[in-house]
Amino acid sequence: MQRLLTWFGRRELAFWIVLLLLSGSMWLFMEVADEVMEGETQAIDERILLSLRHADNPEELLGPPWLEQVGQDITALGGNTVLTLLSVWVMIFLLLIHKRKLALVVLLATGGALLASFMLKSGFDRARPDLVTHATMVYTSSFPSGHSMMSAVTYLTLAALLTRVQPALRLKAYLLILAILLTLLVGISRVYLGVHWPTDVLAGWTAGASWAALCWIVMRWMQRRGQVE
Repeated sequence: MQRLLTWFGRRELAFWIVLLLLSGSMWLFMEVADEVMEGETQAIDERILLSLRHADNPEELLGPPWLEQVGQDITALGGNTVLTLLSVWVMIFLLLIHKRKLALVVLLATGGALLASFMLKSGFDRARPDLVTHATMVYTSSFPSGHSMMSAVTYLTLAALLTRVQPALRLKAYLLILAILLTLLVGISRVYLGVHWPTDVLAGWTAGASWAALCWIVMRWMQRRGQVE
C-alpha cells in the first residue's frame, strides 16, 4: 500500500489531468455511440443540422455566401491529405534532429488513429445526413467523424510535442488552445456543410481526444525511462 501511495504521489498534475481526459472521453464516446445506435439522438441531430439552414429553404446555408467557402477551407484542415502531409513533415523534421523515437510516436499516433477511424466507421456504418445536399465530397460512413477524430489526434499530439520544448507556461497554453480551437472548428464545419450529424462530430472529438491522451501518456512513460529526451 505504501508503494502504491508513493507512486500516486509522484505523478505530476498534468498526468492526472490527461488520465482524467482519457477516461472521461472514452466514457462519453461510449455513451454517445450507445444513444446513436438506439436512435435516441436522431431528433436533436436533425434539429441542430437544420438550424444552420434557412427554414424556408434547407438547401441554403445561414450566413453570407462566402461563409460556405470558409467552411470548406476549414474542413480541409481536418482532411487526410492535409493531416498526412503535416504529420510527414513533422516526422522528417524529428528524424533530421535525431529524434527517431518521437518520430515513431507521431507515426503510431496518426497511423493508428487513421486505422481506428476506418474500423469504427465500418463497425457502426451510420448513413450520412440526407436532409440536405452535401456541400463537400464524402466517401465513407458517418459515425464517428473522421475529420474530427483525426484533427483531435494530430493537432493535440503535435501540440503536446511542441510544449515539451517550450518552458514558458503561456506558450504551452497558446499551443494547446490553438490545437483545441482547430479541432473544434473542423468539427463544426462538418456539421455546417451538412456532411455529418452533430453526434458524429462529438464522437469524433471524444475518440480523438482519448487517443491523443493515450499517446501523451506513452510519450511521458518513454521520457521517464530515458528513451526520449
